[in-house]
Amino acid sequence: MHKKKNASEGTKFSGSRKNTSQKGESKGRSQREESIGRVSMTREGYAFIIREGNDEDVFIPASRLRGALHGDTVRVSVITKKSATKRHEGEVIEIVERTKRPFIGILQIVGEQAWVICENKNMPHDIRVLPGGFEHDQNGMKVAVIVDEWPRSSDEPVGHITEVLGAPGENNTEMHAILTEFGLPFRFDPSVEKEAAKISEKIEESEIRSRRDFRGITTLTIDPADAKDFDDALSIRKMENGNWEIGVHIADVTHYVKPGSLVEQEAKDRATSVYLVDRTVPMLPEKLSNKLCSLRPNEEKLCFSAVFEINEKGKIISRWFGRTVIESDYRFDYDEAQRVIETGDGPYKDEILKLHALAFLLREERFRSGAISFERPEMKVEVDENGKPVRVYQKISKDSNWLIEEFMLLANREVALFIGAKGKEAKTFVYRIHEEPNMEKVTIFRTFIKHFGYVMKPTKNARELSTELNKLLTTTKGKPEEGAIEIMALRSMARARYSTDNAGHYGLAFDYYTHFTSPIRRYPDMMVHRLLAMYLDKAKSQDKKYYEERCKYSSEREQLATEAERASIKYKMVEFMQDKVGMIFDGNISGITEWGMFVELAETKVEGLVALRDIKEDYLQYNEESLSLYARRSGKRFILGDSVKIRVEKANLEQKQLDFSLIWESSEEETEPKSLTKNEERPAGNSRSSRSSRPAKESRREKPAKPAEKTTADKKKGASGRGKKSAPEAAVTTEKPAKRGFWDFKKKK
Repeated sequence: MHKKKNASEGTKFSGSRKNTSQKGESKGRSQREESIGRVSMTREGYAFIIREGNDEDVFIPASRLRGALHGDTVRVSVITKKSATKRHEGEVIEIVERTKRPFIGILQIVGEQAWVICENKNMPHDIRVLPGGFEHDQNGMKVAVIVDEWPRSSDEPVGHITEVLGAPGENNTEMHAILTEFGLPFRFDPSVEKEAAKISEKIEESEIRSRRDFRGITTLTIDPADAKDFDDALSIRKMENGNWEIGVHIADVTHYVKPGSLVEQEAKDRATSVYLVDRTVPMLPEKLSNKLCSLRPNEEKLCFSAVFEINEKGKIISRWFGRTVIESDYRFDYDEAQRVIETGDGPYKDEILKLHALAFLLREERFRSGAISFERPEMKVEVDENGKPVRVYQKISKDSNWLIEEFMLLANREVALFIGAKGKEAKTFVYRIHEEPNMEKVTIFRTFIKHFGYVMKPTKNARELSTELNKLLTTTKGKPEEGAIEIMALRSMARARYSTDNAGHYGLAFDYYTHFTSPIRRYPDMMVHRLLAMYLDKAKSQDKKYYEERCKYSSEREQLATEAERASIKYKMVEFMQDKVGMIFDGNISGITEWGMFVELAETKVEGLVALRDIKEDYLQYNEESLSLYARRSGKRFILGDSVKIRVEKANLEQKQLDFSLIWESSEEETEPKSLTKNEERPAGNSRSSRSSRPAKESRREKPAKPAEKTTADKKKGASGRGKKSAPEAAVTTEKPAKRGFWDFKKKK
């Protein structure tokens, strides 16, 4: 047994074995790699340690977590195990820092004791709240709780409530819970609102005289129909030499938001606006985002602009950057602009058609240069005035969308080029980078597509790879395997991020790229505006270390905002399916793991899981290389993209999960899944672990959940590309969270 320690001893662990064992363990550990990473925990209790700068995560069985929880920063001792899964396994040896992000759950009060019954998919334990940390009238409310400690004498962690979110099931409660879970605010502090309210709306004449004046030039905005903040506009005029002057005008946010102000600090902390299904959580107070900085028609507005001279062939002849004043003539939504493009008639038709023609040339050139055309369908959820989902539909991107997109890309590229293309003399700047794909991942992708009968030609460099990839995506368009291949192609790509070290943008085929065009909703754009303004005024290069830290932070916040948006969509999709339990739908396999297959419904793209352990008709085995499932009795093979029929079995809002069952041949509603030639390689197993029993207070739940129901979609979806890797098979079948906590461990044999 490991020696128990007092809470005052900290969270570094030591053993108390006999001398021989100590020597053996010390020798073994000295040969192991130690590293620091962040815990990504599962509902079943095991975890993965995500290490910065290392694509190989470390699997940690529940019994070796030693009190570490999801989001904690830990030091691990890593064992490299040679197995078919080729994964690292290890143990936690020190909790470096507890996460400051809260867990979400229902407050359950019994007498003078209270627990938060956690809903998070990454939290297998309930959290005790000490007396004095709750009010009895809060019983049954959804709350946010932060873990403070996990005493060795306790079966569960101890924490404090940071937010009472409201009654479970209410729309505002659930949306606020999603934001809080990801550490994202949903309200402004009154002091920030008060400061924003004091910002003057008046534009001084002296300010106008100091800027380039575009008020007499035709200027238009094109935005979604429901948009409230219009942060970009396009001006267009024909020049005397026959070329076209196109102005990309961006709201001059940094004119109003001053360094050191409360509003500035709030924007810096938030780093981004957040877009949930039914609301936008803005980075800036409404006074700025929807009024002062919104480029509404027939109002004088201050902008930071990128102005280009473009010839009839779409070539950039010259560019200019600086502060301007504009007055928008007309506000288009995308549908109205699209009608002008399609019919050639409507307001400002000549301007719209010319902008469209030039954007088309820019787009053609971009793809000739190697830009990759990913076109995953974007699903939207329409909600009523109460937040209830009434429709799930696919958002169709049309010419009017990419008209705006191309000019925004142009401005972002040219601003980055203006600052960065100066060799060693280039000054500190904020770039949006997308590095070339990892060749090892590309090799895996090449192997994967062979199972569908596709082969990509050998390539010598990243440019040739993008060309081959575009050919493949074009060939598969409209075919059953299209979605699966695009998902796997995306998995082979790096994640775009912010950095002061330019690495180009592989997906866009740009050598230089930044984010300049959305300072209302992205803090990196505000940094870019400030740096560009300083350098236009001949300022010296700024502090690289400071800006790199802000880049890293902004990238992290962007990812959290993306995850929150996905969680809100998932919640509403599950809510949409609640009255469809028992109904049968056509779908396509969108992900395959050793514990089940994820199926996307054909019409709505709503995704649910068919758990292998629930399939009684056959025994399915998982092949990791081909990402397929082989039915041993019938000889069927299921691969990504296959058409199947499913029945909706359960819609679990608490876990944001849908459980499906597969309709087999023996069923009246059957449809035969697509079958491929038998793969000779022996697949891995498909068993799943279940959640261990809870502490004694489990019986106090109104609706205790069965282990299987708790775990159906909580494991991470390695094969689908929508989550982290799964546990090794041995761990899946044997490891369970310790019933009495993590502090009592069995000695290794």
